[in-house]
Amino acid sequence: MPERRPTIRERRLAAELRRLRERSTLRLDQVVVVLQERGAGRWSTPKLSRIETAAQGIKPADVDHLCDVYNAAPEKREALLTLARSARQRGWWDAYADTIHTDYASYIELEAEASSLRCYNALMINGLLQTDEYAHEIIRVGLMQFAPLSEVDRRVEIRKTRQGRLLAQDLGPLRVWSIIDEAALSRTIGSPDIMARQCEHLLELSENPNVVLQVLPFAAGAHPATTGAFVHMEFPERHMPDVVYLDGLTSALYIEDDAQVHTYSLAFNQLAMTALGADESLDMISGLAKQHRRRHIGADEH
Repeated sequence: MPERRPTIRERRLAAELRRLRERSTLRLDQVVVVLQERGAGRWSTPKLSRIETAAQGIKPADVDHLCDVYNAAPEKREALLTLARSARQRGWWDAYADTIHTDYASYIELEAEASSLRCYNALMINGLLQTDEYAHEIIRVGLMQFAPLSEVDRRVEIRKTRQGRLLAQDLGPLRVWSIIDEAALSRTIGSPDIMARQCEHLLELSENPNVVLQVLPFAAGAHPATTGAFVHMEFPERHMPDVVYLDGLTSALYIEDDAQVHTYSLAFNQLAMTALGADESLDMISGLAKQHRRRHIGADEH
């Protein structure tokens, strides 16, 4: 029997139910006793443990019973019930299960649920803001010749589909506030021509009201995110906690602890104050686009 892979909604639901129980100071076995006394169906300590680790799904009615035991606020209860009703819903990314790593699939699922992203990118442009040819180069080199070009093209296709959220009207366009290090804009990915078009693409995207771009110049010196890039995700449900995503070469890390997420939020705010303002940032991106274009023309002449 294949291992059950919970959706992001199921994992977030499980984590929130566990937090509610911990705040109530009740042990698993104590919760089970209360549920049995109230005639809330068949419960056991192992069952509740599996629910809290997303190893087992949970019906909306059982979420309701647990919210009663934990005295959850009405808004929290409704948010959890909404999650429970759509917990097993799969997305377009499942069609690429044979192509993408589980960590990346989880990120795409979170991104699809998010209402806004605040991201800092040190060495490359955020995937949502990349041109096809820039993305192709990043993915091709990242795979280190371990995959055919057809696989690279398939992953570029995934990235293009993700970018649809920027202009989506059904859920409302995703708000993206991207702070880009000058290094990411100056480094030549592919060719000067590719970089010129990438910078020009950023200028076009900045015309959308849901996209905010800032550049962190070399002159800014040391800053709170010298350790690397991160994405801070916020969700439309007021009672659903934010998530911070850290990407690595072979794995990814999701941070959901409130205190740690707050630290990243403070770091982003500091970066925003240190970076160039919106107009100055666009001027710098425009200037770099022209530099890359001149280098491209110069290369052609030689």
